[in-house]
Amino acid sequence: MNSLLLTNARVVFANETREGVAVLIKDGKIAALDPLSAGQARVIDLSGRLLMPGMIDLHCDALEKEVEPRPNVHFPLPFACAQADKRNAAAGITTIYHALSFANHELGVRNNQVAADVVRAVRRWQDHALVDNRIHARYEISDETAPPILIALLEDRMAHMISFMDHTPGQGQFKDVAAYRNYLAKTYSKSESELDDILARKSRVGMDAANRVNAVAAVARRMGVAIASHDDDSPEKVDAVVALGAVISEFPINLETARAAKEKGLATLFGAPNVLRGKSQSGSMRALDAVIEGVADCLCGDYSPAALLPSVLRLPDLAGIQLHEAVALVTRNPASAAGLADRGEIAVGKRADLIAVKELGGLPQVERVWVHGVPALTAHFDHA
Repeated sequence: MNSLLLTNARVVFANETREGVAVLIKDGKIAALDPLSAGQARVIDLSGRLLMPGMIDLHCDALEKEVEPRPNVHFPLPFACAQADKRNAAAGITTIYHALSFANHELGVRNNQVAADVVRAVRRWQDHALVDNRIHARYEISDETAPPILIALLEDRMAHMISFMDHTPGQGQFKDVAAYRNYLAKTYSKSESELDDILARKSRVGMDAANRVNAVAAVARRMGVAIASHDDDSPEKVDAVVALGAVISEFPINLETARAAKEKGLATLFGAPNVLRGKSQSGSMRALDAVIEGVADCLCGDYSPAALLPSVLRLPDLAGIQLHEAVALVTRNPASAAGLADRGEIAVGKRADLIAVKELGGLPQVERVWVHGVPALTAHFDHA
């Protein structure tokens, strides 16, 4: 693999941001910083662009919308995977965990068989991909049919993270039955009778959920796959997921729970679109408040990968933190939470997953992307 020297960059390191640094890339890794000699390396002058690690998104369900842009309207899976891959590259995300829900009988593309087909399609597309595409399998614990499918995916090393969701009304983000019915009706065009059936079924099968969750979690632990919980709403819930072996708490809905998760050693994760919009879509704790209170470890794209970069780069002004601290929320911290020791920061020996960012009209834009040292995307903004 040819070597590459990136010069005159404003580089975001783990503990500081420095101007005018040169980064040498060789054999897919960062070989040196400000080297005395770069040999025959190709030189790219970044002219003061911000150079930061490629972002790592642990939870983004945008692929589901690429597959099913409207209820019961499906695109071919290779097409959907290709579009999601390009969107993530353009957003500066070099490692993406596609969050695919296994919630049979409910939500179209979230049908277990369709979700499993999407997982396999992502695996096949990776041979052609621009970025590192991984799978975050989300298990709706009221579904009694998903565990065998999930266990098979885990044992075949096709699921790289698993989270446990309980969208039963009365807890988490759906604080009552009316909120849950409204969500399903508006998002998935469910009729009143279909909503009645869903709610009745959730209640009927929920009593054995703990056994199903324990069985799936045991396989995840055996395979070394990171376990996450979803919409934790109390310290007691945090204790329960810690007992399962969870290492990530996704979207804790209030400050008390987020603090409890941190105290138990869980990495907390919040949605970047929440920062950009200034509020939570479900009325839960704002991601910005979590950053200000010091209880946010990671940000994710959630439903909008493009929201990740502008949200992060606003945080120094909005939350009064340093740039490297903001960038860590989407690079070093999620890498650590997911067990990815080879990436997430600009340091000698790490994977050369990098992005160069230019500001246009007050909005940061990704101008170049390198994945494992290979150019994945170049956008020409010189005319702007």
